[in-house]
Amino acid sequence: MDMFLVLAGLVILLVAGDFLVKGAVSLSLRLGIPALIVSFTIVGFGTSAPELLIAIQSALEDAPGLALGNVVGSNIANVLLVLGVPALLFTLDTRRCDAKRTYIQMIAASVVFTALCFLGPLYIWHGLVLLALLAAMLGDAFCSARKSRRCEDVGCVASQELSELEDADPNMAIWKVAAYMVAGIIGLPFGAHILIEGALGIAHDKGVPEEIIGLTIVAIGTSLPELATTVVAALRRQADVALGNVIGSNMFNLLAIMGIASFFGPLEVAPRFLQGDLWIMLASSLALALFVFFRLQLSRIWGFMYLTAYVVYILVMLQ
Repeated sequence: MDMFLVLAGLVILLVAGDFLVKGAVSLSLRLGIPALIVSFTIVGFGTSAPELLIAIQSALEDAPGLALGNVVGSNIANVLLVLGVPALLFTLDTRRCDAKRTYIQMIAASVVFTALCFLGPLYIWHGLVLLALLAAMLGDAFCSARKSRRCEDVGCVASQELSELEDADPNMAIWKVAAYMVAGIIGLPFGAHILIEGALGIAHDKGVPEEIIGLTIVAIGTSLPELATTVVAALRRQADVALGNVIGSNMFNLLAIMGIASFFGPLEVAPRFLQGDLWIMLASSLALALFVFFRLQLSRIWGFMYLTAYVVYILVMLQ
């Protein structure tokens, strides 16, 4: 039964991820907003819904290791697994993705979150700091979107790649766009919930500690929406959606999810996070600098290296 839940969750995640990408890209075309900004906000936040549900539930059930492990493990998986798989399968042409601004914000969020963990346990004031930083970054994204919209209005091309996106219709009816996005945002956490139920049922039989469950099985399970969305985006050669999804999801994980979860705390920070896992999260995030600043192509070789690093990390966790 647990294995059936895992397989059913995977199917739902793939379908919902496809719906969300179609809706988000069509919305960006309709509004004249770059796909990177839409994926950074709507897609990135929508695919992080499972982590939010897990974090709140874990805090309420006095399982802070599961909540923190889920977020830290998901951020590691988002880079090494979620970008590694599509890069290995299709190669992501990130050379035209202008993600410098949002990437710097993601690194800043990671550094602030790590610093707050060293000042832990995480209380309400920690959460207020994280949510304030999220509000500032969302405000910056909104201003960038308005600037891009004005640029389109005066007749210059703000994002030439938008007209080249496959299977995206700038004239799609707004109700259809909304239907796609609502179906995706609802389907993703539902599929992840089913999968996690099955995975936890298998893991609990092995007597694995909650921190390890959060860093591995739950983190992978809640990262599957991002993986499904990114694979679909890569298949359609929408590298900006794939990269923006990962950056937005990582920021939302740290600032919104842990910010909200801190209100249900305090959340104890286990020594293993301070000694290793938080630093691995930072290192994996910094690894994206090669593709953001130097415009390297995320080729199959890089995808293989990312996946190998992630497999090694998981094996070490499970020892």
